[in-house]
Amino acid sequence: MSSGGGSTKGGRGKPKASKSVSRSQKAGLQFPVGRIARFLKAGKYAERVGAGAPVYLSAVLEYLAAEVLELAGNAARDNKKNRIVPRHIQLAVRNDEELSKLLGSVTIANGGVLPNIHQTLLPKKVGKGKGDIGSASQEGIAPLGAYESKFYSFDG
Repeated sequence: MSSGGGSTKGGRGKPKASKSVSRSQKAGLQFPVGRIARFLKAGKYAERVGAGAPVYLSAVLEYLAAEVLELAGNAARDNKKNRIVPRHIQLAVRNDEELSKLLGSVTIANGGVLPNIHQTLLPKKVGKGKGDIGSASQEGIAPLGAYESKFYSFDG
C-alpha cells in the first residue's frame, strides 16, 4: 500500500531528487548566469563576486543583444533579406543614437559605412518661379522696362 508520494518501499528510504533548476531559469534569462559568474571570478575583476552580480550582468547583456538583434532584423527586412549579416548590424547600431554612442569606438568587420553625401556636393535645385536664383528681383536689379523716359529726358 504505497502512497506514491515520491518515496520508495512504502514511505521508507530517500525521496527522489528534484530536478535541478539553473540560475538562468530562476531569473527567467536565456544568457548563462553560471558561465558569467565563472568568468567574473576567473577574470580577477574583484577579490569576491556577489551572488546577484552575474544575474544582473546576464540580464544587461541579454537586453543589449535583443535590442541590437531587433534593430538588425528590421534593417535586414528593409533590405528585403531574411538573414542578418554584419552590414545590417552596422546599419542598426549607427542609426540608433544611444547604441552608436555606446559602440562609438567599435569596428564591425564587414560592416561598411553609413551612406552619406555632403550637402555641398548635392546638385543645386533648379526651379522656375518667383524665387529663382539669378532673377532680377532677387539680386536688387530692376527689370529692363522699369525706367521710363520721363525720368531721363533727352529732348532738351
